[in-house]
Amino acid sequence: MRSYMALVDVVDAEVQNAQELASIWGGLRHEISDVGGEMRDAYAILGEHDYLLIFEAPDRDTALQISLVVERRGLDMQTMELIPVERFGELVEDI
Repeated sequence: MRSYMALVDVVDAEVQNAQELASIWGGLRHEISDVGGEMRDAYAILGEHDYLLIFEAPDRDTALQISLVVERRGLDMQTMELIPVERFGELVEDI
């Protein structure tokens, strides 16, 4: 499985209050699992973005499906693939 992180912002007026927003993460965990991924962590963050989501997916197609599942909830995601530092070292070793 590949690791991904997403910076998540609330953009939809359908999210009425903070309590409602806090309650969606359990449902999202199941929906992400249904398309073949796994939510590892979710954090509320201070600053330019509202949440940080870390998840795993077997491939980029599944990562895209996960992004669409999350965005259906009125959230906007900027998703990035994570590369472990050890693997990055291997990739640049011969350069």
